[in-house]
Amino acid sequence: MGVSVENEKYVYRMDDLGKTPAYIKFVSMEPLLGQISKFPYKKIDWVIVGGESGPNARPIEQSWVIEIRNQCIKNSIPFFFKQWGGFNKKKNGRLLEGKYWEQTPDCHIIPKQLEL
Repeated sequence: MGVSVENEKYVYRMDDLGKTPAYIKFVSMEPLLGQISKFPYKKIDWVIVGGESGPNARPIEQSWVIEIRNQCIKNSIPFFFKQWGGFNKKKNGRLLEGKYWEQTPDCHIIPKQLEL
């Protein structure tokens, strides 16, 4: 189960997600429209970040993406960077500091409450 969080105004959605019994909890920070300097990471299993695409796409700042990625690394949360976005998203690509970030949560571990 997941929620979208576009900027700090919507971080409360992550708190709501953390209260659900979902096995995998992910956050889509797409389109990322502002800085998210702090978020509740303890109950989040995966973070996906991407810029807005299309002719009226609003800009994404590299520093926003790096800050989120660094928080994910610090808190052992898989981080997936989808795209920079923009009018020509394929041209803009998805490299972040020379690397493709394609981490996903480990779905093969069964929580103790689900073991038979």
